[in-house]
Amino acid sequence: QVQLVESGGGLVQPGESLRLSCAASGSIVRFNAMYWYRQGPGKQRELVAFITYSGFTNYADSVKGRFTISRDNAKNTIYLQMDSLKSEDTAVYSCSALMGGENYWGQGTQVTVSS
Repeated sequence: QVQLVESGGGLVQPGESLRLSCAASGSIVRFNAMYWYRQGPGKQRELVAFITYSGFTNYADSVKGRFTISRDNAKNTIYLQMDSLKSEDTAVYSCSALMGGENYWGQGTQVTVSS
């Protein structure tokens, strides 16, 4: 059973930063890749960033240069460093892990960017 728990969300002003964490139950090196998704109010869920087993990363165009995904295998955790936040980044952010052809999901954490 894979459990993913996100944390680090909150309310910030435009231009500020937040770091989200996604802690897995057990080693994250067993996952082919791990992902951060988000779903804003009235919007479809979108892929924000992902990191593969080998450390390859990729980002949505809307967050390139502002967000950074990373992993700490020793802590079984991935992170999403979000800088220069904008109001349009407001969303529920969820992490996901791919293993054996199945995707596992966390419960999500709310990020609100507002002045």
